[in-house]
Amino acid sequence: MAQKHKVTVTFHPEGRRASVDNGVTVLEAARRAGVTLPTRCSGKASCLMCKVTVDEQEAAQLAPPGEAEGRKLGSLLDQGFRLACQAAVKGTVTVSVPEDPLKAAVRRRLEAARSAEEDRLW
Repeated sequence: MAQKHKVTVTFHPEGRRASVDNGVTVLEAARRAGVTLPTRCSGKASCLMCKVTVDEQEAAQLAPPGEAEGRKLGSLLDQGFRLACQAAVKGTVTVSVPEDPLKAAVRRRLEAARSAEEDRLW
């Protein structure tokens, strides 16, 4: 059995981090970091709600996808998508959590309002 050692998982866009043992899933690391990843299947790779992305340069920091994850994600794997409930951490890695569409819309409106307010001040 591989020896356990601590690795850091960073979640973008929030920048939250968790120090976890290698072998822990990204989903568990997210929970420890206080990052909410939706899931309905209790980590069985069936709901596809916990998709995250990882840059190609950091893909090796996650264990290779298993059969279930490969079957569910298909060609999305080539685009850097992984299922957080299935992707085991092997080393320090940064993953991106897709932003909820409603939250993204609210964020854009707030940024636009903030920008307009700053323009009025100048």
